[in-house]
Amino acid sequence: MFNPEYERLAQDVRTWAAQNGGDRSGLLPVLQEVLKKYNRISDYAMQIIANELDIHPVEVYGVVSFYSFLHKTYHSKFVIRLCRTISCDMAGKDRVARQLENDLGITFGETTPDGKFTLEWANCLGMCDQGPALLVNDRVYTRVTPEMVHDIVETCRKTFSVYAVTPEEVHA
Repeated sequence: MFNPEYERLAQDVRTWAAQNGGDRSGLLPVLQEVLKKYNRISDYAMQIIANELDIHPVEVYGVVSFYSFLHKTYHSKFVIRLCRTISCDMAGKDRVARQLENDLGITFGETTPDGKFTLEWANCLGMCDQGPALLVNDRVYTRVTPEMVHDIVETCRKTFSVYAVTPEEVHA
């Protein structure tokens, strides 16, 4: 059965694979492109990527499941990752985590009902000397305090209010 969404995804993967050498060395860049455009890396996407790069689907799945920034399920427009290393812990990570949960009304591992925010833990953001560190999509915030959390969340809401996500997309 012809599915236009699947065909569009397959065409995009073919394009990105060709742009990145068409072999296993292009795996991460192709995965990042899929994630950027489709907000998740589905089983179908992993199969298409494996076919295009001439590698086994298990290799693609292994990479997706290993890296926390790659994911199979739909994520919101704003993925907020808080570093949970010992250095960030000592710098006050728990207070920042509680403030994030309070401001967003969700716990870590969840997405807000409107589909705008997802909270996740990160094992290390490489900012150990500037903790607690927070990553919002591709933007790093350092020396984050609970007082800064509200401003960070509000900036996301205002700056990117053009993104409209339906509840169906969140739970797809």
